Amino acid sequence: MVKLNTSNWRKAWIIPPLVIGLAFFMFMKSGKQTPQKVEDHEQARAVRIVKAAKVDLSPMTEGYGVVQPARVWTAVAQVSGRIIESHHRLRNGELIEKDKVLFKIDPVDYELNVATAKAQLAELEVQEKNAQASLTIEKRNQSIAQRELIRLNKLAKKGTASQSQRDEAERTTLQSKAAVQNLENTLALIPTQRNVLQAKLTQAKRDLANTTVVAPFNLKIASLAMEKAQYVPKGQKLFEGDSVDQVEIVTQVPISSLRNLFIGREDTQVSLDSVTHNIGELTGFKPAIELDMGSHVASWQARFVRFTDTVDPQTRTIGIVVAVDDPLEQVKPGFRPPLSKGMFVRVVLTGHTQTGRIIIPRNAVRGGKVYVMNDQQRLQQRDVDILFNQEQISVISNGISASESIVVTDLIPAVDGMLLSASNDEALQRYLDSQQSSEK
Repeated sequence: MVKLNTSNWRKAWIIPPLVIGLAFFMFMKSGKQTPQKVEDHEQARAVRIVKAAKVDLSPMTEGYGVVQPARVWTAVAQVSGRIIESHHRLRNGELIEKDKVLFKIDPVDYELNVATAKAQLAELEVQEKNAQASLTIEKRNQSIAQRELIRLNKLAKKGTASQSQRDEAERTTLQSKAAVQNLENTLALIPTQRNVLQAKLTQAKRDLANTTVVAPFNLKIASLAMEKAQYVPKGQKLFEGDSVDQVEIVTQVPISSLRNLFIGREDTQVSLDSVTHNIGELTGFKPAIELDMGSHVASWQARFVRFTDTVDPQTRTIGIVVAVDDPLEQVKPGFRPPLSKGMFVRVVLTGHTQTGRIIIPRNAVRGGKVYVMNDQQRLQQRDVDILFNQEQISVISNGISASESIVVTDLIPAVDGMLLSASNDEALQRYLDSQQSSEK
């Protein structure tokens, strides 16, 4: 029996694992594919674009204000007395038509004053007639007394009349002259007395007329502070009447945005007369009033009235007053309510149409630059000049042409020449196209 060497036996055990490993390596190598050459493609960035629009643009600005009546009439008692009659609708919020009697104050005392003044005038007329008659008599007495004095003077020279007789005749003449003078003075004062009494009669008639108060225009009652049978002193405020034929809204508008409404206008010579009488035509503003009612927005056409007298030093805004005529006639129940005092509304001011304006989305301007996609679908960063901004658009004066593709997607980083994969933003494009003015 051959005895195996121990070291050879151990070496024999190494061979099987080596054979197995080599077989596994050959198996794996047989299933590996040959590496293929891959071409390097540039990655395109997905962006949204719109076309720069060329439109006839109506520039606009907006502000907010509170509706207030164009006229407010305050009813003040011009005479004192007890209220004996009032309109059956004299209550807060009620509408009363022009020339309707609002209330009456007891006129008895004022009717007595009128009657007294008339009686005094009639008495003065009688006094004047009596004075005229008396003057006629006294002038005749004066004439007789003067003739008697002349006769006695002649007799005194001849020595046939005494000095006492002559003195008595002279005294009678002087008394007659004094009586005539007094009557003439009385008649001279009568025109002045008549004027005084006539003024008293006029005042009495005016006070009597003021006992009846009528509506000066169509008005809505507010701040009522009186009742029937109440005694009111002269000068007491009784209520207010707000005009319903016209309302006004005062809104504050930034001066910078107001300037946009005049861009492109021809220079015109402004005179004091044109500012005074044609300020509405001079500005060319077309205002509209809007009221948010939740489910919809009610609107009214308005007209420009005037600028306010000051500029707000804090906000650098100027007040503009617009008016709506006959607001009650424009009421549509459920859709357009009456423009009532205190309503908070939006005021939109539109200027003359500016033709051929290039507009793009306002958020497409980044630091004075606009991203443009060229014909090779590559990015260009373009410097632009902005004429003005309006809501969500920017009006471009230089740097962009109509129909150029404007990138509205934020690109980080934005590198000139980078490849773009564009898709049209239909909603934003429709918004730009909707800025086309409908003015004819």
